[in-house]
Amino acid sequence: MRILTVGDVCGQIGCDFLLKTLPKLKSDNRIDVCIVNGENSADGNGITPTSADMLYAAGADVITGGNHSMRRREIFDRLDSDPFLLRPENMHTTGAGKGFAELDLGFKQIAVINLVGRVYMPEAEDPFSVADRLVTKAKDHGINIILVDFHAEATAEKKALAYYLDGRVSAVFGTHTHVPTADQQILPFGTGYISDIGMTGPDNSILGVKPELSIAKIKDGAPVKFELADGQCRLQGCIFEIDNKSGKTVSVERIDII
Repeated sequence: MRILTVGDVCGQIGCDFLLKTLPKLKSDNRIDVCIVNGENSADGNGITPTSADMLYAAGADVITGGNHSMRRREIFDRLDSDPFLLRPENMHTTGAGKGFAELDLGFKQIAVINLVGRVYMPEAEDPFSVADRLVTKAKDHGINIILVDFHAEATAEKKALAYYLDGRVSAVFGTHTHVPTADQQILPFGTGYISDIGMTGPDNSILGVKPELSIAKIKDGAPVKFELADGQCRLQGCIFEIDNKSGKTVSVERIDII
């Protein structure tokens, strides 16, 4: 099975670029399942029903989230009703949504787990114990292909969770930093891993934001309102090829499309 994971989609411009590029990317690479991180898919952060619909229209099968998942109240009902729209299971929330999805492909079932880190991030429940619970849930349902979107800041925390789950899940991929890492690998017991799959959005930007605004915030501490940059975009992500029988990753390939 070939599973494509797509990095954090940034605003309307990122959604538009995803609509333009994802269908061909999936076709050319014989993708069976596509997981897209959409926590920043609405302009001004967060996700809305409209931006979620755009991600599905582009070809997402499962939408994962992060620390901005609950930024827009209009998404709360959708988080409860849509089985494939996730927010991190271990984040402290109003109770809306979930961080676990099961996708039935007919010939095979897969599970997707969404977690958020605790290092340099808002307070959250321990991701290790929550991962234990959700992996057990998937295994109890007879599912052996399990992917984890770990939305976290610290590389060490991401890698620690991956090694902790090595051999129990098919792949752990990091999101949140909007910067792709070059450490894709298969861990000793067959779990695919990459620290961060990057972002989908404007290339001439600082993590998707207009450079001058980020500079003013970082250099001068100015109270600026971030706005997305425009211009040429890129789509970043990773393809995990997984053995259907064992549930282990057999190859990991980074994707970067302009």
